[in-house]
Amino acid sequence: MTPPEHLKEQIKVKARQLGFTLAGVTSSEPPEHYDIFESWLNADMHGTMGYLAEERSRIRRADPKQILPECKSILVLGIPYAPVAKPAVPGGDVGQIASYALRSDYHDILPQKLQAIVGFIEEQLGHPIPNRYYTDTGPILERELAQRAGLGWVGKNTCLINPKAGSTFFLAEILLGIELEPDEPFRTDHCGTCTRCIEACPTDCILPDRTIDARRCISYLTIELKDDIPEELRSKMNGWVFGCDICQQVCPWNRFALKGDSAFEPLIPLPVLTDDLLLTSVEFNQRFKRTPLKRPKRRGYLRNLAIAVGNTGDEKDIPILERAMQDDEPLVSRHAQWARDQIKNRAAQDV
Repeated sequence: MTPPEHLKEQIKVKARQLGFTLAGVTSSEPPEHYDIFESWLNADMHGTMGYLAEERSRIRRADPKQILPECKSILVLGIPYAPVAKPAVPGGDVGQIASYALRSDYHDILPQKLQAIVGFIEEQLGHPIPNRYYTDTGPILERELAQRAGLGWVGKNTCLINPKAGSTFFLAEILLGIELEPDEPFRTDHCGTCTRCIEACPTDCILPDRTIDARRCISYLTIELKDDIPEELRSKMNGWVFGCDICQQVCPWNRFALKGDSAFEPLIPLPVLTDDLLLTSVEFNQRFKRTPLKRPKRRGYLRNLAIAVGNTGDEKDIPILERAMQDDEPLVSRHAQWARDQIKNRAAQDV
């Protein structure tokens, strides 16, 4: 059955009503630049994220029809979370958190909106349709699909950038078993000669080919890495305890960033305090249960916070660090000791 005329525009109207300020359609054709992803994996740039290199994952990323055999079109959507804060001073406040993570977890919110769009499409057609939807959860190359659907270009910092919305938005995709007319791809690159993101990255993780060495990225280190953070990178993490906004903070296109959707209510007040090093498991779960910060669990969050305190704190923080050194979780106690030693070394040098 051929979809009724104007269905694509009706879908986009519905998406806007649900808060998606960006919407575009692309075909189910395999991604043209999948070889870049393969080269990235083969160079071990994914670090400990082994799930990315699994054969099933690679096969599905190489061809959307391996996910949904009936797929004929892909709807790609963007919804703003909030403009990032102004650039932090190097070695700035303890407890810096990526802007998106200060609010309700998008994994809890966006699936309902995507399901509502699928329901709307099926209502217009009068019958169920094959579909599969994702928001940062599926084996697809979502930024390439977004570029193909006309939503923006992939910047030097690897973020998708829209000229009227910057890069502070979540992407989501719905694979559809109906034929919709693809939108015109976004073909131009507006980064030009700008290299602010590359120069600002404290760990030098942004590579010249618009990929990231995840093993050096602060977001990876504070979220994905489950073990000890390499000592040579700890002092470069400044005060970040979850994620990192630096490459977006310095991007000139984010002067156009849109106000965050009301669904993402702020839940975490800043600044995070050194006292959080003493949070019990129950207190941690209660405080962060509706936010992305629950992902690294208590052990990861306190590990990150210990490093942040070691980088930005002073001698008044030593008593709390020494209490954290007695934590039952070895990951926490080891990083707390490192932080204590950092502060003591700085104090000795200042004498």
